[in-house]
Amino acid sequence: MVRSIKNPKKAKRKNKGSKKGDGSSSSAIPSMPAKVWQPGVDKLEEGEELQCDPSAYNSLHAFHIGWPCLSFDIVRDTLGLVRTEFPHTVYFVAGTQAEKAAWNSLGIFKVSNISGKKREPVPAKPADEDSNMDSEDSDSDEDSDDEEAGGSGAPVLQVWDFSSHLNALAESEADVSQGASSVFNQAPLVKFGHKDEGFALDWSPLVPGRLLSGDCKNYIHLWEPTSGSTWNVDTTPYIGHTSSVEDLQWSPTEPDVFASCSVDGNIAIWDIRLGKSPATSFKAHDADVNVISWNRLASCMLASGSDDGTFSIRDLRLLKEGDSVVAHFEYHKHPITSIEWSPHEASTLAVSSSDNQLTIWDLSLENDEEEEAEFKAKTKEQVNAPKDLPPQLLFVHQGQKDLKELHWHAQIPGMLVSTAADGYNILMPSNIQTTLPSEL
Repeated sequence: MVRSIKNPKKAKRKNKGSKKGDGSSSSAIPSMPAKVWQPGVDKLEEGEELQCDPSAYNSLHAFHIGWPCLSFDIVRDTLGLVRTEFPHTVYFVAGTQAEKAAWNSLGIFKVSNISGKKREPVPAKPADEDSNMDSEDSDSDEDSDDEEAGGSGAPVLQVWDFSSHLNALAESEADVSQGASSVFNQAPLVKFGHKDEGFALDWSPLVPGRLLSGDCKNYIHLWEPTSGSTWNVDTTPYIGHTSSVEDLQWSPTEPDVFASCSVDGNIAIWDIRLGKSPATSFKAHDADVNVISWNRLASCMLASGSDDGTFSIRDLRLLKEGDSVVAHFEYHKHPITSIEWSPHEASTLAVSSSDNQLTIWDLSLENDEEEEAEFKAKTKEQVNAPKDLPPQLLFVHQGQKDLKELHWHAQIPGMLVSTAADGYNILMPSNIQTTLPSEL
């Protein structure tokens, strides 16, 4: 996000007759240096507004499906394990947060024709060159770029709604005597009642069908798949927290090990072979621990996000030595709502917060004054970046209200999807580089 003059389109319309090279520049907007915007720190002055810089993205699209979705997941598909060419297609599954409980539904939806273009992190020419070019020319150039990249026009959203199935289930509970066959055909494979509501769920990446569920009574239950396309749910819970279990994560390498976090500020590591108590537990944050993410490319790394806006990275190999924290960030000033390691880069993770920011971090980055000076000289950069920004902060995405959850797409390197009170965003920042072979 950058600051700009308010209502720039009106100013551009005044310059509609001006073309590149015609020598007319009297009505052009004077060049103003951009400034990095810091939410919670900076304030908009009169006549200023925030604008998204499209050149920062390889792809950026927004959509909604009606009611907000507080949680979702990306469905794996058969379109290719590693996809790098536009246009893209993505499948999701989500549940709504409707005004009335009876209006809620579970659904799967497909977004196709996701267009974009591959941009270079360092522009080929200075940013201020051709600054007086007519806006219509700029727009047409952008459209042609999208066409060259393998997609044009708006993405196509298709939604499959399961509300009819849910209504059938509700009717079967209200009046079992009717017992229509169509109702029974829509019954869930397994249904288990927790003592209280819960928000923590995680499927095992190593044992197909193995599931964990946690609730606000600080109980964790293990679901084991059976040969009969059903599950045996252990009614004796795993107990180790003193408050609500907020998130659960299976180990990416150990099929019997998982981690949990809680409102009590602790993270616990469990081994289901050793009983119902945690193998170890430690104080992770001074406030509620809302979310955790276990790095699948570097299995010793565990990330956690707190209600106080901080997030930490721990090396689990150092637990026995006491202090296992290898990185701690206080950039966000509001609760962390989601955190997830990249499935393609071991040092990269994404974080969302109630401050309406989605941030991307690369823990391998360090300050390099010489490289920074070279970059500024090449791009003739005029951005006055704050000195206190962490060097690991790779990207800041804004524009959504009340961000709730994010996920990387495991089959499309560099793609992130986020959900908020005002809908979804699909984004691919231009500076997210991967180490995938060039021929993929």
